[in-house]
Amino acid sequence: MSSEANIYIGTSGWSYPRGEGTWKGHFYPSGKINELEYYSRFFNTVEVNSSFYRPPDPGYVYNWARRTPKDFLFTVKLWQKFTHPKMYKEATGEDAVISQADVDRFNRGLEPLVKYGKLGALLAQFPPSFKNDGYGKQILGAVVKTFGQYPLAVELRHRSWSDDDSTAGFITEHNVAWVQIDEPKFQSSVATDTPITADMAYFRFHGRNAKDWWTGDSETRYKYLYSPEEIAGLADRVKAAGDKAGMLFAFFNNHWQGYAPRNAVDLKKSLQLPFQEVLMYSGVPEEDESEVGR
Repeated sequence: MSSEANIYIGTSGWSYPRGEGTWKGHFYPSGKINELEYYSRFFNTVEVNSSFYRPPDPGYVYNWARRTPKDFLFTVKLWQKFTHPKMYKEATGEDAVISQADVDRFNRGLEPLVKYGKLGALLAQFPPSFKNDGYGKQILGAVVKTFGQYPLAVELRHRSWSDDDSTAGFITEHNVAWVQIDEPKFQSSVATDTPITADMAYFRFHGRNAKDWWTGDSETRYKYLYSPEEIAGLADRVKAAGDKAGMLFAFFNNHWQGYAPRNAVDLKKSLQLPFQEVLMYSGVPEEDESEVGR
């Protein structure tokens, strides 16, 4: 497997301050703390999800870089305007017409991470309905061309992509990582044995809560704690990818009540990597003063 220094394990987002699935009183202790600084004691990477809803503010991003250890890496999810036009229109009332100004605005948000060597990758997550047809190929090609200057990972979740051998050929040619996912399987789901297509491997573990996957909300859908046996299976997948890729990222997105950091530590243990045990708290702490971000 790749050297320890090239393995980055963490969670999708770090700030879940509200709702029944909050991390307050579960992963984060009571009192006023900076959540990102606390998080970075346990993990060497985090996936920024707030950038999906709006381009990141360079001022906030600079503070993220400043508050984390030198070897800490961020991966950043691409703005939904580029990958989820329907969702963007529902949220804003505007058509997702992409301009160079949109690209420039998003790139400005990444500049502090690039400057300080803390950008691990850019994640383009496409919806399960995103199919391998003429339109889909056009959009995928545009994203690869527009953001190919960064280490890029794409999450393709419809089986039409894995049913077509040319998908792997195209993204391999551009050194783009095909995101390896773990989530409930349905008839339209992408294959679980998608190939490693770049010198970077990228895993996202969403949980296996099939019962609430389509009917649950943004919290209950991810109410799933991986068992030790399931963690061992995920570790085997990570090990196999680590033999092929020079850098590897793995993120847990089962964020309900701090399940993700618990399982991220479990994976580090299973891979025999150094870890710090996560303390799980009870009760609801005071409001903190963390910077906005996830």
